[in-house]
Amino acid sequence: MASITCITHQPIISNSKSLITSQLSSSKLVSSKFLGIRIKRDGCSSSSISTSRIGPSNGSRVTCWFKFGKNGVDAEGAGIYGSQSRDDFDRDDVEQYFNYMGMLAVEGTYDKMEALLGQKIHPVDILLLLAASEGDLPKIEELLKAGAKYDVKDADGRTALDRASAEVKDFILNFSVQRA
Repeated sequence: MASITCITHQPIISNSKSLITSQLSSSKLVSSKFLGIRIKRDGCSSSSISTSRIGPSNGSRVTCWFKFGKNGVDAEGAGIYGSQSRDDFDRDDVEQYFNYMGMLAVEGTYDKMEALLGQKIHPVDILLLLAASEGDLPKIEELLKAGAKYDVKDADGRTALDRASAEVKDFILNFSVQRA
C-alpha cells in the first residue's frame, strides 16, 4: 500500500497571562499581530491581556497546493493509487481490507482470511477474491491494474468471477479485455 507522510502542527494556545505579564513589565502597550497578543497597561497596578492562538492574526490565509506526479494531479504517477504492482501487496494489506470491509465483524474470526493465506495464494489475488465477493469495483480496478489474476481458485475451487455478481463479473472481464 502506498502512503504519504503528513505532518500537522497544532496552534499553541497560551492562557498563562501571568507569564506574559511578567515578561513584559515595562511597556504601556505591547502587541503582536503574528502572536495574537495584545497587552494594555494603564499604570503600575492593572493590565488587560488579550491572547489568542499563536499564528497570523492579520486576516491572511494560506493555501497549499500539492503537486503529485508529472502534471501535478496524477495520483498514479505519485504512487498514491493504482501504481502498485503485484509484489507491493502483502499479508498486512489482506488483513487491513478484511477489517475495513467489516468481514471480521461478519465472520467473527480471521479463520476465512487465514485459510486463504494458508493456500499460498498471492495476497493481491486474495484481495481480488474478497473484493469480488463484496462488489468493491474501485478496489477490483486497483487490483487488476496491479496484476491480480481473476482465475486463481480458493479452497472451494471458486475464482473471483465465481464469487462475483453479474455486474462485477462483467466489470472484471471488460477490464481484462481493455488491458489486453
